[in-house]
Amino acid sequence: MKTSQQPEYFLLRPEVEKAYGYSHAVKIGNHIKVSGAVSMDDEGNPTGVGDLLQQMKNCYADLEKVLKHFNCTFDDVVKEDVFTTNMPLFLEHAGYRTQIYKNHFPTGTWLGVKELALPEFMIEIEMEVYKAD
Repeated sequence: MKTSQQPEYFLLRPEVEKAYGYSHAVKIGNHIKVSGAVSMDDEGNPTGVGDLLQQMKNCYADLEKVLKHFNCTFDDVVKEDVFTTNMPLFLEHAGYRTQIYKNHFPTGTWLGVKELALPEFMIEIEMEVYKAD
């Protein structure tokens, strides 16, 4: 079966993504690169301010929407990178990921960073996905 190598771009929040200059996901063949998800509403305003666990849940909710667009699930995620402004607090809540990854965990990196795009953002999660034909 031949797969299309033409990139397919997906915008979760077109106005926000155009304003910031990025696409939320790009699919090329069986591979999907997903930009970092942050905790924001449809207008790009931060949500869950001051609550890292809620921000994490909001990130995964958005990432699930991206995955569903491509008929994927978290089982198809092969790499997940987490960026956080508060690593000790993230480590306290990292167990929440067992509710996301029920069968296996992807590869990935956890990085403590000084700041994210907006000062209210405490966590950003990006992914790489592989979907077999």
